[in-house]
Amino acid sequence: MSRRLDFPVFDADNHMYETTDAFTKYLPANYAGLVKYVQVNGRTKIALRNTISEYIPNPTFNKVAPPGAQELEFKLKNPSSRVRRKEGDKIPSEPPKYIESPPAFFNPLDRLKLMDELSIDRAMMWPTLASLLEERLADDPAATHAIVHALNEWMYEHCSFNVDERIFPTPVITLPVVDEAIREFERVVERGARAILIRPAPVPGDNGRRRSFALEEFDPFWKRVEESGVLVGMHASDDGSQRYLNEWNGEAGEFLPFAKKPSAFSALVHSEYRGIKDVVFSIIGHGLATRFPKLRFMPVENGSAWARPLVATLKQIYERTPEIFDEDPLITMKRSVYVHPFHEEDVTGLVEVVGAGNVVFGSDYPHPEGMFDPVTFVDELDTLPEDEQRAIMGGNLARLMGVDPMATAL
Repeated sequence: MSRRLDFPVFDADNHMYETTDAFTKYLPANYAGLVKYVQVNGRTKIALRNTISEYIPNPTFNKVAPPGAQELEFKLKNPSSRVRRKEGDKIPSEPPKYIESPPAFFNPLDRLKLMDELSIDRAMMWPTLASLLEERLADDPAATHAIVHALNEWMYEHCSFNVDERIFPTPVITLPVVDEAIREFERVVERGARAILIRPAPVPGDNGRRRSFALEEFDPFWKRVEESGVLVGMHASDDGSQRYLNEWNGEAGEFLPFAKKPSAFSALVHSEYRGIKDVVFSIIGHGLATRFPKLRFMPVENGSAWARPLVATLKQIYERTPEIFDEDPLITMKRSVYVHPFHEEDVTGLVEVVGAGNVVFGSDYPHPEGMFDPVTFVDELDTLPEDEQRAIMGGNLARLMGVDPMATAL
């Protein structure tokens, strides 16, 4: 049992592992064979349109690296990093390379029990393998909509979009065809979705054209989202930027987030988090957040390194050319965008930039690059007043999701 805090904890970044029928069970017959699991040298791989992907090396998730494995390895190699451990905290120990995935990584009722052990009251639950879909089907909008719909049908059957007001799975909405996006959105909202997952990337269309979802052609969709009050989650995924890297590296191939040794150039480009920064620039600069001021966007698992330079740029450009904006872009940013920092980042510095009311806690549990003992994130906030700690650890997200910020599970 993890340390119990004096206020509710709402984790903005938990993950489910999809079962192998997640993309296929509800896929229309005319798309049979679009997704396959195949054997390669004794290992199971996923193939889309008969092209094998290495994006996630083990797409069955039967064996996975332990939750927080990277954090554990760092703490064990750097003893001074463990000075904050308090009574009740889980004790770090050398993690195994792999574990058999327990039922709680797949099933919502088992996950509730695990959340009790971790002292997590509520959690948003994002898919994992689904993050590869849209980019690999970018040239086929109809197939993209079909497979995303199939995933959402599986997700609703498997765990619903609201499990006991504690787990909130996030259905995916893909945007290539606006009318289809609206229909899918209305289906999931009718079934209780409190948040949706929009890929933070340009939207593929016909003839290879890509464009920002903040352009006015998508306004009918965003009007419906604003009317619903549903939170727009933008979880990190394959955003298509590998095409840019491939040009500079003189290569061809897919994005491999778990590649053991990326090129130094790729590492430098990714270090600036330019993908999510450009998405937020577009939301503000293309006027989406001004045309629909009640929309709320929450980038998740994109870190916060982009936030400080983004705010500085907004301020600088507005001072020089205020006439190109409909309102002060800093006002737009603080009204419409909420930031999820990584646990190893300067969270108090982020609060100074965007305010405590715009920061949410997320652990990335049970991924190996996430947190081993999620509630210990509160120790990164120990210099902040208790009301700000309470807000970041759950109050802000509870408000965005429309749930009681004071309710606890235990």
